Amino acid sequence: MFVYRRVRDSREDHDKTQKEMAEVLNVQLTVYQRYERGERELPLWAAIKLADYYHVTLDYLVGRT
Repeated sequence: MFVYRRVRDSREDHDKTQKEMAEVLNVQLTVYQRYERGERELPLWAAIKLADYYHVTLDYLVGRT
């Protein structure tokens, strides 16, 4: 569940809205909101895209560092 906190924190640190990040991932807003709440598993492709977008490692994004 820690991964979802990092996803939200990274978005907030970059002053982005959930809508903006949904557009980056090309998913509906409700899908992105469910990723952040941990109600839907974050797919690997989305985690990679977010890590690249935020210039962080996947390890950071999933809480391994």
